[in-house]
Amino acid sequence: MQPFITSIESTGAWAPWLFVGIFLAASFLTIWRLERMADGGLEGTVLGTLVMPYCSGMGNLIFAYVLGRQGGAATEVMTNCLVNNVTNMTLVLGLPAIIWSMNIMPAKKNGAAKSGKSKKMGRIHEINRLSLLLTLMALLFFTGTTWALGSDGKINFFDGLVLVGLFLFWQCFHVYEVLKSNAQQNKSLKWMLAVDVLLLGIGAYAVYVSTDWLVNWVSNIHAGFISAKHIGWLSGWLMVLPNAMLAIYYGWTGRPEVVYTSQVGDSHICIPLCVGIFALFKPIQTPSFFMAGVIILLGATLVHFLFIAALGRLPRFIGVLLTAAYGYFLYRGLLK
Repeated sequence: MQPFITSIESTGAWAPWLFVGIFLAASFLTIWRLERMADGGLEGTVLGTLVMPYCSGMGNLIFAYVLGRQGGAATEVMTNCLVNNVTNMTLVLGLPAIIWSMNIMPAKKNGAAKSGKSKKMGRIHEINRLSLLLTLMALLFFTGTTWALGSDGKINFFDGLVLVGLFLFWQCFHVYEVLKSNAQQNKSLKWMLAVDVLLLGIGAYAVYVSTDWLVNWVSNIHAGFISAKHIGWLSGWLMVLPNAMLAIYYGWTGRPEVVYTSQVGDSHICIPLCVGIFALFKPIQTPSFFMAGVIILLGATLVHFLFIAALGRLPRFIGVLLTAAYGYFLYRGLLK
């Protein structure tokens, strides 16, 4: 692999853009195979909650690993996770609500006959809504727990154990749900799933190579906005790009439940998993905007929960407010 990396580095100023391109190409590979996996026993909100987060959140895990290996500032891991999660829950979900209809429960047509097919679809939409509400509740719980553990200004080893334990329990619950659903429907995972996992592994390795190089490159820059000083912010935005592509793709194809659960599920990878794993090896000092970021994240998640519970959709004006909240987050984190 080193000769390939060296050949890219020889392009000079184009090298960072080429590595960003590799990162995005790996993300497109992920989207392609996730579509195929949806036909192999992993559907709807389960696809978005159990599989997609590991693919879109792989960059955050790799960033934490690379930074830990280099002995980088632990605060940047928390910054990366906050930037990722707040961007997901405000901007990345707010813009699709403005552009497309983020309606988990499609409105019934006037005079439409209550056929068996329409009743079945109604049950599917209701299950998706309940699953999404449960996932949003988990995000509230995880974020609130991280807030409580980090209220003293740091996340230590034992705090990390709590966060990782919570995440593992949550994932075990979803694995059980997949197996139970397949057993009830007399379905089995297709053999192509192994090929999909292999291709996702290739994508993950491409993410690792590109992330490792980009972190090293930024760490050696000490002046300007694109520098080691803002590596947490820059990496957070980079890791959000796959999520944004997922939101655009599934919003455009009219699958708002996957748009929602992919972003919410990805947030579970950052908080608590990334924060928890890093804290097992090195205490994390919380950044100065930690409280503001967590409050915005909790507020946005609560807004999503209330509107999905009451209306089954996210209105356009709420999308505008969430986008504005993201602007305030940038102000508190970068300008103030």
